[in-house]
Amino acid sequence: MGRILKWLFYLLVLGAIALVAYAYIGPFFGANFSPPQTEIHLPVELDAQ
Repeated sequence: MGRILKWLFYLLVLGAIALVAYAYIGPFFGANFSPPQTEIHLPVELDAQ
């Protein structure tokens, strides 16, 4: 049981390192993480007297 937990821990650490590396190196290989930016105009009606 301890051996399985140790391997799961190693896989978790390796996956976290891979995720951080992809976040930093991904844009150099064409991965675009920025959201699409669009301008939104909404009319606002103020109910003041």
